[in-house]
Amino acid sequence: MFRNLPLAPALALALSVTGAVMTALPALAQDGPLRIEITDGVTEPVAVAIPEFHGDAEAASKIRQVVADDLTGTGLFREIPAEAHLASRDSFTDAVAYEEWRAINAQALVTAEVSGSGEEISVKFRLFDIFAGQPLGDGMQFVARASDWRRAAHKIADQIYSRLTGESAYFDSRVAFVQETGPKDARIKRIGVMDYDGANILWMTDSSSLVLAPQFSPDGKKILYTSFDSGFPQIQSLDVATVSSQPVTQAGDSMAFSPRYSPDGRWIVYSLEKGGNTDIWLMDAATGAQRPLTDSPSIETSPSFSPDGKQIVFESDRSGTPQLYVMGLEGGEPTRISFGEGRYGDPAWSPKGGMIAFTRQLGERFHIGVMRKDGSEEKNLTDSFLDEGPTWAPNGRVIMFTRVTPGGNGEPRLHSVDITGRNMRPMELDFAASDPSWGPLLP
Repeated sequence: MFRNLPLAPALALALSVTGAVMTALPALAQDGPLRIEITDGVTEPVAVAIPEFHGDAEAASKIRQVVADDLTGTGLFREIPAEAHLASRDSFTDAVAYEEWRAINAQALVTAEVSGSGEEISVKFRLFDIFAGQPLGDGMQFVARASDWRRAAHKIADQIYSRLTGESAYFDSRVAFVQETGPKDARIKRIGVMDYDGANILWMTDSSSLVLAPQFSPDGKKILYTSFDSGFPQIQSLDVATVSSQPVTQAGDSMAFSPRYSPDGRWIVYSLEKGGNTDIWLMDAATGAQRPLTDSPSIETSPSFSPDGKQIVFESDRSGTPQLYVMGLEGGEPTRISFGEGRYGDPAWSPKGGMIAFTRQLGERFHIGVMRKDGSEEKNLTDSFLDEGPTWAPNGRVIMFTRVTPGGNGEPRLHSVDITGRNMRPMELDFAASDPSWGPLLP
């Protein structure tokens, strides 16, 4: 558990939000604090100086590196190399030499001190606006178990990101995924959970049966997934803390798959195949009571809740080809929202509510795309032999997905891209992986 302890108060960061891409607009000191404007223009990364953290040398060096990696990994920040620094700092409490940082065009400065006592670690940090010559927000102190040093680093980076962008962050979060091993026609799969950057992997299942499509609960404590343990697809619920599973569905005359929780955790929406027909069903997560949301001869799958829990988006071939539809939980006729060429699937509603991510097959190419919830402003973000299964970061700024390489030895790998289509990044994992599900920001 983390304890957040405020340091001396400082001025808040002023921000302007007008579009989709972040661009730093440095101001002279008399113009007020550093402003970061979100626009549709080309991004010029914010120049950030992150000198060596003070205190415990080994822990300080590791934490500083993770903070730097978090920030630069967004494509919105550029770290100024240490060899370019003119100013030196002997302690965390030293006054900031603003003129010397301005001379190397630093726009923001991060300072920190790390100390440890037994099994506990304490990290203090401050963020400064170099051009305005003042702090950005309050200094903060995080106290945690020494083994959670990476989380302490992510929390610092989250604070910096939020203050410089005006958006909630996503670094201190986890991703559930499926590891894949073995030949392409006989893959062995198991579910794992990792930090958003691929560190601290924990295995949730073994390889004794086929598992697919893990989905985090809103609080990140449980994972729904599809299991073939019985020989047919059924839904299981996995407790992340105890690494124990229990069945959610187990009817012998039907197949259940593609589950997702509602934002409040009260409901589970999923696909149920019965008698040769596949519809969307809704289950009370506490009682198990369930009812159909659709009743159509078409195949309807991959449901995803809106952030307010009042609607779902799903995939259906009722028009002849797989397309995306939106409907309310009270029933009624679904509304089609995809009208482009090709086939649409794997919809995922943004946590911000305004956009829906999807997989689109156009000819022999696959794309991860986004559109407004009414189907307008559709845009492809990727183009590949096979991209599929988008999942949103907690702040709705980044999408993670599976990319499969072509050929007989092709294998799936996890990638991420921001909602502008820029900053495409492969996950640095030493194994094949698919089916990512991005969990909530951790407390």
